[in-house]
Amino acid sequence: MDMKAVSAIQRFTDARSVSAIESYTQARPATEPSPEETTVAEAATKVAVDFAQTLAESEEVAKTSMIGDADPHALVQALAQTELAVEAAVTVRNKVVEAYQEILRMPV
Repeated sequence: MDMKAVSAIQRFTDARSVSAIESYTQARPATEPSPEETTVAEAATKVAVDFAQTLAESEEVAKTSMIGDADPHALVQALAQTELAVEAAVTVRNKVVEAYQEILRMPV
């Protein structure tokens, strides 16, 4: 094999490994937990507050559209956000109930 070809292959593999290391370094912070959510209770509280806030904002948009002051597109968007939030809450509730039922079926 030609020495130029060998050195080109080595540079290519070195560049690929450096690229992979850089990609891993950039992706790693996304997998680390955020320091502000240290407990499950705090995370659940934050989710509950966000859910209530979404419902309250949608209710305000619905009220303003009833008196004719709101944009119809804003109403549709608010209703879609509310529907998504309620569906997510129902899905989480169903999973919790399902897990509880599985625990009850466990032999003691």
